[in-house]
Amino acid sequence: MGKQRFLCLLAALAMAAALCGTCPGEDSAQPAAGGAQLPAGEKYVALTFDDGPKAGTTDVLLDGLLERRASATFFLIGRQIEANQALVERMAAEGHQVGNHAWNHTRLEGADAALIAGEVGQTDRLLRELLGPGEYWVRPPYGGVDETVRGTVTVPMVKWSVDPRDWESLNADQVVQAVMEAVEPNSIILLHDIYPSSVEAALRLVDRLRQEGYELVTVRELLALNGIKPENGVLYCSGDH
Repeated sequence: MGKQRFLCLLAALAMAAALCGTCPGEDSAQPAAGGAQLPAGEKYVALTFDDGPKAGTTDVLLDGLLERRASATFFLIGRQIEANQALVERMAAEGHQVGNHAWNHTRLEGADAALIAGEVGQTDRLLRELLGPGEYWVRPPYGGVDETVRGTVTVPMVKWSVDPRDWESLNADQVVQAVMEAVEPNSIILLHDIYPSSVEAALRLVDRLRQEGYELVTVRELLALNGIKPENGVLYCSGDH
């Protein structure tokens, strides 16, 4: 992390004292009211990856991110962690944010509290056993939440603001084009590290985004840079709302 970025993070964390709400289109959406401002001219985005870890693709992605010194956020399916422990440990060791994508990729919206607690809690316990104490934020599978989800999940939740539907096209060129057409400062970009085409697209996107003046940060960093203090059970779709 460069000195300027580190100082920005410290300043944002020190000033964070505001509340943030749900995503556009969600009921009872609340605008963010962050206390900090991004430095003039600075542009930050968060690359996020769902449905891993997976040997043969996640490791290639980590290699490319390390080479480029780029940060990302990984939301992991719990049942896939045990067979890929080394990849998960590497994510954390290399400075990426590690999060929870439920145990079986089960849709949480519409589920009862017991199912939600089981899906999220089982994955959280495994992450704590593997990586140690910490707060492993949740990305609800399919991005849907309701009042039961909000009342059951005890950490911040993360959706996205840019979705190139990489799982549908499986075409790196199309994914890169879709992201570059939609991206803006504070975007949270959704990709999946289980597809070779998505990994290729992600690494090309790091290069393209930097050419456009963007810096790649984790979701936790993105919110902090906007002066947002994450709240448990709240769904965040971008760095500013």
